[in-house]
Amino acid sequence: MTTATHEPEHPPAAPQIPTRVALVGNPNTGKTTLFNALCGLRHKTGNFPGTTQEARVGRLRHTSQSIDLIDLPGIYSLELDLSESEIARRVLAGSLAAPGMIQAAPDTVCVVVDATNLERNLVLVGEVLRRRLPTIIALNMIDLARKRGVAVDPAQLAQELGCPVVAVSGRTGEGLDDLCKQKSHVPLNNRTPPNTQEGVEAWASQTFVAAMARTRAHAGKRDTTQAAKASQRTDRIDRVLTHPVLGLAFFAAVMFGLFYSIFSLAAIPMGLIETIFGSLTTWLQAKLPPGILTDFITSGVIAGVGSTLVFLPQIMLLFFLISLLEDTGYFARAAFLVDRFMRPFGLSGYAFVPLLSSHACALPGIMATRAIPDTKERLAAILVAPFMSCSARIPVYVLLTTLLFPGKPAMQALAFIGCYALGAAAGMFSALIARRTILKGKARAMALELPTYKMPSIKTALMTTWDRGLMFTKKAGTMILAICIVLWWLSSYPKLPTPAKAQQYHEVADQLDAGTITAFDARNQTFGPLHGELKGRGEQPSHLSMLLRREADAIYGREVTSNSFLGRIGKTIQPVFAPLGYDWQLSIGVLASFAAREVFASTMAVITTGSDDAESETAMQRIATATRADGVTPIFTPAVSWSLLVYFVLAMQCLPTLAVTAKESGGGSAGLKWAALQLIWMCGIAYVAALIVYQVLS
Repeated sequence: MTTATHEPEHPPAAPQIPTRVALVGNPNTGKTTLFNALCGLRHKTGNFPGTTQEARVGRLRHTSQSIDLIDLPGIYSLELDLSESEIARRVLAGSLAAPGMIQAAPDTVCVVVDATNLERNLVLVGEVLRRRLPTIIALNMIDLARKRGVAVDPAQLAQELGCPVVAVSGRTGEGLDDLCKQKSHVPLNNRTPPNTQEGVEAWASQTFVAAMARTRAHAGKRDTTQAAKASQRTDRIDRVLTHPVLGLAFFAAVMFGLFYSIFSLAAIPMGLIETIFGSLTTWLQAKLPPGILTDFITSGVIAGVGSTLVFLPQIMLLFFLISLLEDTGYFARAAFLVDRFMRPFGLSGYAFVPLLSSHACALPGIMATRAIPDTKERLAAILVAPFMSCSARIPVYVLLTTLLFPGKPAMQALAFIGCYALGAAAGMFSALIARRTILKGKARAMALELPTYKMPSIKTALMTTWDRGLMFTKKAGTMILAICIVLWWLSSYPKLPTPAKAQQYHEVADQLDAGTITAFDARNQTFGPLHGELKGRGEQPSHLSMLLRREADAIYGREVTSNSFLGRIGKTIQPVFAPLGYDWQLSIGVLASFAAREVFASTMAVITTGSDDAESETAMQRIATATRADGVTPIFTPAVSWSLLVYFVLAMQCLPTLAVTAKESGGGSAGLKWAALQLIWMCGIAYVAALIVYQVLS
């Protein structure tokens, strides 16, 4: 008898849950650089649920262990009444989860501290340790600390804190392997700082003194000399960059160089993108049969999205250069510099960072006003933040400055700077009015930390550029595409019979192709108005036939668009914008921009008809040669272009910004009143300024 034996069945292993690590740190500690060094492109960017605050989650693998990193906003303290601090508190408490992650407290908290400015950073360390979470300290920028003669002993600091301390450099990659090893198994800290904020601050000072006492004793003369030299060098640089005259001149030179680079360096990739979309349109028109589907794909989808994506190189280059400047520590000096200029307008340097943030997007800029201690000053900053030229305005600025100064990058750069300066000046003027009427008060004195100068991280700048470019591309492929499809449908229906003039052109073209009339007869019969256009183009019947058909198509396109649903809407609102020089097509472009400013270029690409060579034109060329309903008068005259540029600089055209203004200014009926005031004031100033510009120039 044989007894069968069976191996015990093992249940399938449960999927491994990654270790969740929250990355916390003060601003200017290199936290984002460290995040990029650890995760590279393996990260996703979104918003924390229910907030406008950006959330970045990345995954890294160390041996067999997966680690999910959550990059929390930079904060000085967990206890401040700021949106960033609130998000950090909720994430550490497990009541808020980053996109794609479970809602639970992180397994480990990694506090990133600046090795060159340790004492100030230890306050946040104490606040985190007080929450009794497994904590590890990343002593970042250790390479810069050594160069400056700042000696820090990680082992001694770990002994004082009761948690692991790892010396790292996000810029060079030093210590990253050791940091990953520690993150896999961090013991719970067995020491708890005092339970009051005053106690934590005193604890931070005492810990710093104790940790540095031994290392300072062994620092030696060489380290002390290096630190002194580094401090003297920083002071010499600051004397120039924060000087009332020299600092302002340097700031202007930096801004000119920034925008000149954007126009000159981005020209080649912009041309390449235009060529790609133009070739794709031509290829599809040749392969697909004429009809509604071909028109939808080429005139709706490709024309709309392509005319937006053509600005992608300039947007990515702008964020790359700004990221480099920010990483050097220069922008903090700029805040100090402008404090004295903002003070007469009722704003202090506290408002500089929110207003600077608004140049990327007004939403986080308005949220950042929570750092302004004075309530009236904060409300004034909220009202004027949308005057700062955000990234959504960039495609419009690029389009209009290119039309005004084709092939002149220096002039385009100056016009670009003028747009930013005009927005800032309008914001300061509005703040002055508000602070002397409905929000009376003087600006408070400002205390500002000037971060350490350091070489910028190219990798961090590239990661930032990639994130912003991806966000812009997603926007072009979703919201802007949807708007373009709606605009295309509204501009294409209802269909009309072929106009008599277009029908006549087609008939003559058919006769030319059949050889029943000569080119000379054709020109005398129906080509009188086009005689000047035909000079030098030859007298071949096939060539004249092609020109006739193109002109017939252009006539039909203008007629259909003018009498479409969109045309009727445009003609209804056109009297409002007529004093500014805008026809019904531009009026539609301005109206559509209230959903998203970036959609202006796409709108014009979808609804306008270019020259008689429209089939071979790029989207930019078609917009540049677009004509009014008569088919002769250009839409974008210099006076109209300048008027339109001024309008887009000053107008409130962002519904999400109005919603955030209503919320941040108190919510409820009071918040709605402030948002309504913001909308009426900004659009009123924009209209009056654009009217003056057009009337003067025309």
